[in-house]
Amino acid sequence: MRVIDLFAGCGGLSMGFQKACFEVVAAFDNWKESCDVYAANFNHPIFQADLSNLEDLGILKQWEPDIIIGGPPCQDFSSAGKRDETLGRADLTISYAKIISEIKPEWFLMENVELIRKSRVLQEAVSLFKKSNYGLSSTVLDASYCGVPQTRKRFILVGKIDAADGFLDKYFTKNKSTRPMTVFDYMGENLDIEYYYRHPRSYARRGIFSVYEPSPTIRGVNRPLPKGYKKHEGDLCEPSDNIRPLTTLERSYVQTFPKSFKWFGTKTSIEQMIGNAVPVNLAKYLAQCIFEYIEGSQNYLPKQKFIQQQLELFKV
Repeated sequence: MRVIDLFAGCGGLSMGFQKACFEVVAAFDNWKESCDVYAANFNHPIFQADLSNLEDLGILKQWEPDIIIGGPPCQDFSSAGKRDETLGRADLTISYAKIISEIKPEWFLMENVELIRKSRVLQEAVSLFKKSNYGLSSTVLDASYCGVPQTRKRFILVGKIDAADGFLDKYFTKNKSTRPMTVFDYMGENLDIEYYYRHPRSYARRGIFSVYEPSPTIRGVNRPLPKGYKKHEGDLCEPSDNIRPLTTLERSYVQTFPKSFKWFGTKTSIEQMIGNAVPVNLAKYLAQCIFEYIEGSQNYLPKQKFIQQQLELFKV
């Protein structure tokens, strides 16, 4: 299946779909720094484009996608942001829905924060999808049950032309782990600490975590332990000079980017790219849900069986 990735960022969704053997043929994003990092890590092209104002969709149509994937920027819905749909970035969800409705790939996948479920924008986007004859399946997945050592809840919406609503629901859950993945499960002895600091959004929340639990959600900021920090309720140990935040690279590993992934740019921009990314293993999990649905459908012919049948046809 040919895939194009919109609002691709540094490539978490793309990499996950590639790992599940989908053919990602092109990507699009409007942030030059993330486009440069994406280009350094993939063989297919990424185009810097303002998807909120794309008058000519020919640049997308020419790739003849079977599926369009994307995570429109979520800051206007995020619990780490202002939760205000009127700030403008929420409109990119509508832009995404309009692009899907115009190009009409057989499939689409949209990822966003859990809070989008309560938004007017999601209702408007769903209305556009339904008018274009998409059957829809949606869920909220905690990435820590999907191969990611991080508690990161994300809203997932998948559409397929002419399908019944809920067509993918059982696949969203059938392969989930029975327990959350911890940082130690994923990184083992490669991490030389037992406790680390993650700056809380408010001082009513804890800031010190153990590697023997899932990481909290990786955000786009990474601050050191403040001087004079006092132990908060829930902190798993006393603050000390040995307590540090995860490094930038360690945070990318928690997002399940491979060690071979090339990062460059300012520290601030790299941290933002990592925090904004879809975890690679969550993207792979979602791609595998789609693949299993296709494999299980009556009209699906596995590639190897198809090739074998073609060879049989040409036997003398």
